[in-house]
Amino acid sequence: MITNTAAYHFVPVEHPDVLASALHAQAGARGLKGTMLVAPEGINLFLAGTAQDIDGFYDWLHADPRFAGMPVKYSASEHQPFARLKAKVKPEIISFRLDHASPLQHGRAPAVSPRTLQGWLRDGHDDHGRPLVLLDTRNQQEVAFGTFAGALTLPIGKFTDLPAALALHRERLAGATVVSFCTGGIRCEKAALWMRADGIDNVVQLDGGILGYFEQVGGEGYEGRCFVFDERVALDPQLRPLQDAGNAGGSPELGKV
Repeated sequence: MITNTAAYHFVPVEHPDVLASALHAQAGARGLKGTMLVAPEGINLFLAGTAQDIDGFYDWLHADPRFAGMPVKYSASEHQPFARLKAKVKPEIISFRLDHASPLQHGRAPAVSPRTLQGWLRDGHDDHGRPLVLLDTRNQQEVAFGTFAGALTLPIGKFTDLPAALALHRERLAGATVVSFCTGGIRCEKAALWMRADGIDNVVQLDGGILGYFEQVGGEGYEGRCFVFDERVALDPQLRPLQDAGNAGGSPELGKV
């Protein structure tokens, strides 16, 4: 059985190339496969291997004070979903290319936990009686596999398209509590920060994204599966893969958590 992980953490990285080399060496020594993105604003990891090797890698990484508090999301598959191991240095751990979207500058956007959101969905409003708008910050390819029931989805092909597409819906967002969500939390965090800086101050992010929701709550209020950027293709609310091929082909380009 293979243990699959996804993790990201916003933290200043002074020498991204040095960290990328260290991550690759540690993961490679343990036989892990996947993609690791490193930028001056932090790291974004997608790694898979045996449970023992995964635990050893994250024990090493969590020993670094910069990443001691980094949460990790886990799922399982029969086969390795990645073909190789890669470590890349990027300007951002997820490209958005807009000001006021980094937690390093403004701190984290307010967040709602999966269990709190579950309660809101059951009630049809937040704790203050405000209606909800669930904003999907993922692209059309991902949304096609599933999303929260009634969510606002946007006709975008990449994350950088979000601001222009969202401009048409600002009136719908007024007067509601907007819950920004994505696969694992990184895009909805950046989107929420940018939106708040742009005057939409009634937005919160879903802590841990869809995968965190599946892990803690299951699929209540969600329709379909969650697309993932590896050979498993998509996960159901029990974190079971749509595809669990014995031989991984070329890994898709990752980074869209």
